[in-house]
Amino acid sequence: MKLFSVVLLAAALTLSGTTAAHADSPKLSHVTTVGVHNTYDPAAYGYLAQALDAGSSLIELDVWPDFFTHEWKVSHSNPLGNQNNCVAATSASQLYSGGTNKNLEYCLDDIRIWLAAHPGHTPLTLKLEMKTGFSDNTGLGPDELDATFRSHLGSVAFRPAELLGSYATLDDAAKADNWPSVDALRGRVITEIIPGTVEEQNPTDTLKTDVEYTRYLVGLKNAGKLGDANIFPTVHGAAGGDPRDKYTADLKPWFVVFDGDANAWVTQTGPWWYDANHYYVVMTDGQNVAPAIDAHNPTVDQANQRVAELAKQHASVVTSDWTGLTTVLPQVLARG
Repeated sequence: MKLFSVVLLAAALTLSGTTAAHADSPKLSHVTTVGVHNTYDPAAYGYLAQALDAGSSLIELDVWPDFFTHEWKVSHSNPLGNQNNCVAATSASQLYSGGTNKNLEYCLDDIRIWLAAHPGHTPLTLKLEMKTGFSDNTGLGPDELDATFRSHLGSVAFRPAELLGSYATLDDAAKADNWPSVDALRGRVITEIIPGTVEEQNPTDTLKTDVEYTRYLVGLKNAGKLGDANIFPTVHGAAGGDPRDKYTADLKPWFVVFDGDANAWVTQTGPWWYDANHYYVVMTDGQNVAPAIDAHNPTVDQANQRVAELAKQHASVVTSDWTGLTTVLPQVLARG
């Protein structure tokens, strides 16, 4: 699997102050990038910006709605406190100092500030795992989350309305391959949102994140306000056939982003179908595809080979815990 030479050329031109023509760049739907699982965890990186420095094209944040303080907390297992590597930066020079363990808005600020200092960076995928889902009845629902994104990511966010264009649904837009080019999306963020591990195991939660956010998004579309949405609804979990069949007919065509275990994608589904329809597929735990390789410290050759294999299997993004593989993470490969 070869790297897109045009992408490498575009990166070189960006560094020299020249911008390559967008027409010469592959579309986002035609490439595979590489990211790191749980990048917010201080055990992975001392500061969130260091994940971006390492070349990761995916940032993951685990988010909890704290209805006591009316804040979005970011941590792996503490619903009432922050445990992360985000800081209260207002400039690029402050991204590597000061106290960590900040709310979601500070993590978004860190991403926006870093990208402003690195405008040629490969399009970034931001993965939100809503650990317990939303808490709309306490004022922490989809509209409040989008308001946070508008305030702290702003125009950096690639919004569903931009993919939609003049098409009727996101499904129509994706099938028409209306995705922008990689060059057009440099320095920008596409955000996916999935139900969290706690939410998925809660039998009393009858309104999961994927359905709740998509209902909100469709409501915005019907009100002529789709531009307010900053996040793409996401189907969580690899499955054979069309996994969107579990949704109602009005919601189904608004899912064009899919996230699930890489081994399940390869062994249980026909991933070519996702690529043929230009859907965006995040394959997690790429190290577990047979033959399994180390989740943290494989050799560079092993990691490169695994990414190339999953690019052939139609991944848009491949993730693992390869925090130190700084020659592997920045790759942009041809998809399929």
